[in-house]
Amino acid sequence: MPQQLLLMFVVMPAWLAAGVVDWALHRRARIETSAGVRESVLHIVMLAEMGAAVLAVTLLEVNTGVLALCVAAFAAHELTVYADLRWAAPRRPIAPLEQMVHSVQEMLPVAAIALLASAHWDQALSLAGLGSQAASFAPVLRRDLLPAAYLGGLAAGAVLVAGCYLEELWRCLRAPRKPPASGHVDNGQ
Repeated sequence: MPQQLLLMFVVMPAWLAAGVVDWALHRRARIETSAGVRESVLHIVMLAEMGAAVLAVTLLEVNTGVLALCVAAFAAHELTVYADLRWAAPRRPIAPLEQMVHSVQEMLPVAAIALLASAHWDQALSLAGLGSQAASFAPVLRRDLLPAAYLGGLAAGAVLVAGCYLEELWRCLRAPRKPPASGHVDNGQ
């Protein structure tokens, strides 16, 4: 199926690469000296939110329940993105390149969900309350497991990205705490 090939060899590698680039940009911006631990924790929360969806798609048959989980994970991720930006933007500059990487990180899940929905159209229709097939929310292990070499590469990429963000958290936890600058006003946006 072309959708599966696009997910496996375009969307996932690009998404993992964007995660590493984003981490490198945070490192270059020295977020540990500005937005600090809270921003780093929000990055890990976002990784976990979308990681749950990726894990489900990797290990389970894509049915209405898995599609619903992907949509819910994406919605939660976007709420966390908003919280992250509300926290970080008043505390540090977010350069244009970092903003572009964030766009990639936000749009690739949309592409992934669209590809999954098109590959499992009957289940997508069920999720929308349309179609003739009954919705199936029960988790079912995949009958056709992905190739071991691919799963190994995916796991290595996931460990790399998780390791990057854990390193970021470690840097933030070790950084000396600075009191807020006098006159700094958190406008809460």
